[in-house]
Amino acid sequence: MARIPLLILLLFPLAGGAESTIYRTTDEQGNVIFTDAPPADGHPGERVDVPPVNTTPAPQVRESPAEESSAPSTEEEAQAPPQVAITYPPNETTIPQGPGNFSVTAEVNRALQSGQRLQLQLDGEPRGEPQRQGTWNLTNVLRGAHDLTVSVLGEEGEPIATSEPVRVYVLRPSVIQPRRLFNPGAFIN
Repeated sequence: MARIPLLILLLFPLAGGAESTIYRTTDEQGNVIFTDAPPADGHPGERVDVPPVNTTPAPQVRESPAEESSAPSTEEEAQAPPQVAITYPPNETTIPQGPGNFSVTAEVNRALQSGQRLQLQLDGEPRGEPQRQGTWNLTNVLRGAHDLTVSVLGEEGEPIATSEPVRVYVLRPSVIQPRRLFNPGAFIN
């Protein structure tokens, strides 16, 4: 029950915005009371110094490169192939012990044109169907080193651009079958 008044004490500076004085008193039943006014009944109230509230500015929202430059500005840029890069996981990342599940995120330097899709490759093999979004959730990836790449595919499914490879190391528990030990009783008739 004492936690609720303490929570109220911590919220008072947020409600007031400016510094305010907090008083702590105890009533006849022994309950601790926090208030912003000195006790009216003449009981001595202990003044509580509340430290300033920590604040931090909100993070800036960054537009993805595809949103920033959705239309090429020149004819030359329109003819240049798009550039794609894997943004997560970073190269040489170790995926910790578990079932081998992790996400992959890629960005393209401009909006995909009509008919273009993104394809994730795991060790050179396509993983999933080509898609317009740049996020994949991989499950049950076997233990060991794996190379990831993402390609921008054209309307006919041909690769237009491919990212630099990113290597990940997946740690997974392995099941070791116990060996049967020699059983001397097996040879007795």
